[in-house]
Amino acid sequence: MKNVKWPLLVYAILAATSIMGIGIAISEKSITGAIGCIVAIVIIMGMGFKTKKRMRENGEI
Repeated sequence: MKNVKWPLLVYAILAATSIMGIGIAISEKSITGAIGCIVAIVIIMGMGFKTKKRMRENGEI
């Protein structure tokens, strides 16, 4: 691994945090928290995949 792709690392950390948030919301019996975390993970993963595609097209990956 030569270089760290910082934007992709940030998206991965945010996605993992959202997954943890789903577990915490379920344990707290918070439906709105779980739904919010699910929406957040969909948005974060979508942005991550879009960023990766753009970086691949620009030859950065």
